[in-house]
Parts: sequence; structure tokens; C-alpha cells
Amino acid sequence: MPRPISSSRQIRGVAAVLLTGSLLVGGLLAAPAAAGLPTATTATTAVRVNQVGYLPDGPKRATVVTTAAQSLTWQLRNASGTLVASGATVPRGADTPSGQSVQVADFSSYQQVGPSHVLTVDGSSSVPFEIRADLYDSLRSDSMAFFHHQRSGIAIDAALVGPSYARRAGHLGIAPNKGDTSVPCQATACDYTQDVRGGWYDAGDHGKYVVNGGISTWLVVNSFERAKRAGKDAALGDSTLRVPERGNGMPDVLDEARWELDFLMRMQVPEGKPYAGMAFHKIHDAAWTGMPTLPDQDAQPRELHRPSTAATLNLAAAAAQCARVFRPYDAAYADRCLSAARRAWTAAQANPALYAPDSDSTGGGAYGDTRVTDEFYWAAAELYATTGESAYRDAIVSSPWHTAADAFSPYGFGWADTAALGRLVLATVPNRLTATDLARVRSSVTAAADGYLSRMAAQGYAVPVPADGYFWGSNGEVANDAVVMAVAGELTGDARYRAGALETLDYLLGRNALGLSYVTGYGETFSRNQHHRFWAHQLDASLPHPPAGSLAGGPNSALQDPVAQEKLAGCAPAACYIDHIDSYSTNEVAVNWNAPLAWLAAYAAERTSTGGPPTAACAVSYTVNNVWSTGFTATLTVKNTGPTAVEGWQLSWTYAGGQRVTSAWNATVTQNGTAVSARNADWNRAIAPGATVSFGVQGTHTGANPSPAAFAFNGSACA
Repeated sequence: MPRPISSSRQIRGVAAVLLTGSLLVGGLLAAPAAAGLPTATTATTAVRVNQVGYLPDGPKRATVVTTAAQSLTWQLRNASGTLVASGATVPRGADTPSGQSVQVADFSSYQQVGPSHVLTVDGSSSVPFEIRADLYDSLRSDSMAFFHHQRSGIAIDAALVGPSYARRAGHLGIAPNKGDTSVPCQATACDYTQDVRGGWYDAGDHGKYVVNGGISTWLVVNSFERAKRAGKDAALGDSTLRVPERGNGMPDVLDEARWELDFLMRMQVPEGKPYAGMAFHKIHDAAWTGMPTLPDQDAQPRELHRPSTAATLNLAAAAAQCARVFRPYDAAYADRCLSAARRAWTAAQANPALYAPDSDSTGGGAYGDTRVTDEFYWAAAELYATTGESAYRDAIVSSPWHTAADAFSPYGFGWADTAALGRLVLATVPNRLTATDLARVRSSVTAAADGYLSRMAAQGYAVPVPADGYFWGSNGEVANDAVVMAVAGELTGDARYRAGALETLDYLLGRNALGLSYVTGYGETFSRNQHHRFWAHQLDASLPHPPAGSLAGGPNSALQDPVAQEKLAGCAPAACYIDHIDSYSTNEVAVNWNAPLAWLAAYAAERTSTGGPPTAACAVSYTVNNVWSTGFTATLTVKNTGPTAVEGWQLSWTYAGGQRVTSAWNATVTQNGTAVSARNADWNRAIAPGATVSFGVQGTHTGANPSPAAFAFNGSACA
């Protein structure tokens, strides 16, 4: 029943233009590196590792590219060069997806934490990597921050994202924008305008798509719901992320999801209009926007595209999930979500075959989908999990997907293949399915996860997608498969599934055919020229590279853009990738790829019984430099007193005297009431053992100016 996503993924890019001054290095076209940032090229070492590092209690494997047929000796050395572990590699021979001959080194038994480990095999050494329990804390934050960066209809504040990424609000009807506050339909679609402001820009363009927004929102909210079941939701709670709503009593992950949920509900056709309750399929420019273009400078007219059954069911599923998960924090909003979900479900039942045409691809992707039985199954599962009402249960058990063996596609789930989401909901959210039904649903999750593990075991780079599965957005599918394995681990307690989910991060962060990290800002060599209209440094040096935590689409053997066709002809499937801004078919970003990355990063960042958070290893000094009648300046110095490097930090304190911070330097400082939080700048995010970083604040006071009594560093008490 599911079909390969490669056949349904729509091209969203624009014609590629090769840039003068670019370099062809190791078979990849790359722009000259900016100071302090490496350029993504093919690997310079045969020893491919997770370039960020490994968890102490997690799997630790590396892939070695070699023509040797016999087993080789591997040696692991710590930061001081001391040999700490050694062993023999396992020859794997020809690895079909990568086109390479490889062996695998497994050093999972070594669990000592520390920075700058290096693995050496047959005279080749890996890039340095860390072993530590808090390895993924910063990725958890940065991968979620991607969505804030992608927000439409709001100014992006330098205080939250830094000056390089600050920008004016886009698509609010302020010239030259035509705006999203009163958008007309395409001809014949409707005869009125709709306020559809807000939401997330879907990818590298300025379009907003309900079918992509629905699955992305679901994953973001599901990440929080899963963490809450596990008792690990505090790390995703209020004031944990860089969002403007922090400090409002709502978990920050839900604040971010709400920005998109509000947009999805604005896309619902009003009462009294044709197709009332349905959702418009998408909204974007009438023609493809040029590159680069900041959102507030987009002068194209915007258009709503006719409603579709698929979009309507995405709205029903995401809104029903909202009604359940948001209720403890905002009951009124939960009620609003549930009302929208019920209306969407009823409208979809009345219009079960209103399909978005594949031909509608001018100015934005078509996202055509002529099979929506899977969306009906997903939406019914969410509505049943939220309400427990028999009508939705009847829709579940009568669906052909409920007993289908292939609800989990061999290519993973995605925006066009959503039956798996229904299975995940029914398997994990308490409901009144019969014991037989529930056992079969849960068994299907573990069976899918077993399939992914088997595929990983058969490949030299431990990738869960099949050899022919390197299509548009393959990295997103790798992360989606990791979600399934993590849920299987939750259901069974079997550590194999957690190990499989963690190994997908190894692939995304450097243990792959090209030996590079596909996540911006993470690893020794990482993707940094993703296809994007306002993170477009390769086209305009005044614009930034994508922010840290942005996932590139990844290898795509179909080579669906001119740059890929010219530079990657004859590539092995797993090597069909180029870090060039005009390679939209291999190097775009998208919310539905970053969403499973954020889910996975939050999961990986959770501490286990053997990898728990270390005791506080920091010291803070607070020095008031100057005081005058209404103001003051102060310097804060943080010392890392622990044995391992800190990568990304946040310092929090309280001003008991009611002081207010008015400016800061060398850190991003935010304040909510008396609570103050400072986050590292890009250049001082790392603190080596024994090293310090300092930053300053200026503020106002009303007479009393007491120094803070206590500090929290990355969530732990600090001296």
C-alpha cells in the first residue's frame, strides 16, 4: 500500500546557477570557507566516526574505508595520547550504497568520558571526538531553534538568535510584501481572502504547506508527549529553549508548536463557505521567489491553493493531538484545537477524494497525494486517543491500514505516508482497543524496528534505509526510522532499539560515505551551504550560513537539480550529495526533516541510569564593576572545573533586588521577571576543562543592587 517517497516528493527548488569563485574539492563543489568554519568536502580520513562524539553507555562504532581483506587493529587514544583501548575490526567487504570496501571497528565497551579521543586504524586517524553524557544537550536546543528561525509573520530578535540571524517580520502586508493577512485564492479556488499569517516557512523557500506542517508539528509535540511519559520532560519545559514566549508557564516545545498550529487552524475554510471545515492545501508566492530574498523583501503576490482532503486530515490529526497534550497547560486552547479537529474530520468525510494535483508546482511544491486512506487512519487514531469516542474507534478498526502488514513503509514514514503515525499513537497513548488489537499494533512497531535494525546490520555505515532509499530528503527518513526504533525500545525495554536509534545520529553526524556531518555547526566538517533564501552566505556574503542544528536533505541518487547532475554523475547512492546552495535536491532544509532530528536529539539527550548527569563542575564569580544612581554594570566569569569540555552553555540566576538587564556583551541575555538567563555566543560556546569565559551585563536598579545568591549552569547548581 505505501509507495516509495521518492515518487511523491516534489521538486521545490529553482534553477541552479554555478557560482564563480567556487572550488571543486574532492569531487564536491564548495564555496571558499569563511574564517573559523570548515568547508564541507569529501572525507580526509578513512576512519569515519560520529564527529561530535558518543554517549558513555551508547554504541560506539566507526567505519573504515579500506581495500584490506583481513581484519585490522584499531587503537583508541585519549586527549593526552594515551592508548586506552584496542581491538580488531570486522571486515565487511563491498558496501553497495556507498560503493566502498569497508570494515567496522566497535569500541562500545569503552565508557570513560573525556574530550578529543582519536581512533586509529591501519595508519589513518579519525577526527577528534568526545565521550560524555551531555553530548546532545546543545543539539536538542539548536535543532528545535530551527523552527523559531523559520517563523513567518514575526520579527526574529537578535537577543534570541544573535545579530547574524535577526531579521524583520515577513509576509505581514508591509511593503514590498503583499502579505499573508489577507490572501486571495488561485482562480476558481475561492472568491474571498483569508488571514493565514504565522506558521513556519516550510523549507528554503517562503511557502507554507499544511501536509508538511502537519507531520512536522505532530513530531514536535510527540517529542514532548513521549518525554513526559518517560518522566524526562523537564528538559523541554518552560524557559529551556530560545523562544520569545519563554517564561509563560507553557513548555517551550509546545510554544513553538503553537506558532504552527495557529497557522494550520487559520488555513481552515470558514463556516458558510464552500468546503467549510476543509483546509487549504498550501499558500505561497505566485511564482518562484528569486535567491537570495529575505522574507520581508518578498514582493511576489501570495495565493491560497484549493483545499485538499490530505491537508484537512493533517489538520485533524495535529489539532486532535494538540487538544490532548496542551490541555494541562491551556484548556481553552485545547478546546479550540479539538473543535478544529472535529470540523476537519467531518469535512474530510464529506469530501474524501479532493486531491491536490501534481501539476500545481509553480511557485511551490505540489505535494500531490491521491491516496489518503492513511491520513484518515492517522487522524482517527489521534481523535480516538484524545476523546475515546466510539465513532473514531470504528473508523480505526474498519480502516484497511489497521490490519495491513505494511503500515511502516520500507522507506519510512513521511508527509505522503502517514499510517505509521496512527500506529505509533495507538501503541503509546492509553486507549480502549481490545487486548488483541493493541498487541498487534505494538507488535507492528517492533517488527518495523527489527527491519531497520536488520538493514543497519547489513550495511557498512549502519543506515536504516534500503540501498535504493537515497531519495529527496533521505536524511529526514533516517531520522524518522530512528523515531520508530526509539518507540520500540519504549514498548519493550530492549536496549537494541535504543542503540539503533543512537547509531542513526552517528550516520547523520559523520559516520557516512562522505565523512561529513549533515548538521550545520556540528562536527569537524559539516554542511553549511544548504539551499535557502535568507541563510544564503554562498550567494551573498552579507547573509549568514544556516544556523547550527539545521539538517541537510542528504544524498539523493535521482540527481534532480543541475548542480547535482553536473558534479555528481555516476555517484554511488549514499554519496550523491553536494554542499552547494543551488543543489536543492540534495542540500535543502525542511521542517519535516528537522522535526525528527529534534525528536531524536531530545531522546538522545536524556540521561540513563549509567549515563546520568555529572555533578556540578563549575564556579561562577559575579563582579559589580560600576554603580550609579539608577544603573550598574557587572562581569560574570564561569569556570569549567570538571574533567571534560563543555560545548554550549547557559547560566541562570535571579535578581532579588528587582534589577533589570538592559544590555549585554559576549552572551545573549534574556530576562523574565526576576529570572535571568545568559547563553553563549557562537565564538565562546566551548569551555575546556579549567578554562573560563566571561561576559558582561548592564542594568538598572531602584536603590538596592544585591548580587545573585546562586547560579545554575546548564540546569545544574553551580558554586
